[in-house]
Amino acid sequence: MENMAESPQVSAHPVVKLIPNGPEIPPLGVGTWSWGDSLFWQYGKDYGASDVQRAFQVSLAAGITFFDTAEVYGLGKSEELLGQFIQATETPVMVATKYFPLPWRFKPQAVADALTASLKRLQLPTVALYQVHWPFDFLMGQKALMNALADEVKQGRIQSIGVSNYSASQMHQAHGYLAERGIPLVVNQVQYSLLHRKIESNGVLSTARDLGMTILAYSPLAQGLVTGKYRVETYQTPAGARRLDPRFSKDGLRKIEPLINVLREIGKGHDKTPAQVALNWLIGQGNVVPIPGAKNAQQAEQNAGALGWSLTSDERQQISEVSAAWR
Repeated sequence: MENMAESPQVSAHPVVKLIPNGPEIPPLGVGTWSWGDSLFWQYGKDYGASDVQRAFQVSLAAGITFFDTAEVYGLGKSEELLGQFIQATETPVMVATKYFPLPWRFKPQAVADALTASLKRLQLPTVALYQVHWPFDFLMGQKALMNALADEVKQGRIQSIGVSNYSASQMHQAHGYLAERGIPLVVNQVQYSLLHRKIESNGVLSTARDLGMTILAYSPLAQGLVTGKYRVETYQTPAGARRLDPRFSKDGLRKIEPLINVLREIGKGHDKTPAQVALNWLIGQGNVVPIPGAKNAQQAEQNAGALGWSLTSDERQQISEVSAAWR
């Protein structure tokens, strides 16, 4: 940790342009759901503000300057922490946050009000990317929602528009509404990992490519399952919400053993961990930017190790084949 000069640099991978002449992000970001969240994650118990601030600093030192948050993460605490950390650094940081379409938000003004609150917590005048967290619209409707977002682009408070958890058809619809305003839809943030490859078969990934969009891959390490940390031979019931997830049971871990073994074996040839191999595989998909979480410096440094090198085509194929059951 002390020798940060040896940290991987994102220059080994091309930057990702969200829009022409607009925000550019590195090929790997940081998801901040766990920052300030004590409901799903154990914030305040197993780790705290100093831990996530160190994760922030280590990420910046490795050239990872893109952070994804949301108004609902920690009920605003994630945005507050990120804002504080940004104020304490001179390194330019790219921020993405999200609007949650709650049922009682039925007028376009709700978008403006939610964004105002997010910007205040982040202590920023504008964000690189503003996303709709889920494809709900209730009484507002998608067209009114997209027009409200387009208005904020025109006002300069957001630089680009994205969605999250949208299906292929929902992406097309949102893209069409924004196109009427001359504004592109640039991102769909969805779950994507070697243990959750459904976007490859349900049209989301191909639609993103057709529309020139980037996929932000959340849970790219399947909440730690592909790191090799959870093993049958050393099994312990996991803490928190993981104990309710059957994938973390003994039977669940047995099912993924072949994949973990391949990641471990390929990683040896590159002096990389299974997690770094899994993230590198996602980056190699082309229009995919993984945003793994990082609760501490060690996790941030591990994530950064996914950059600066590439899997061979044979290795990529081997990983694809052993994880094909999760497509």
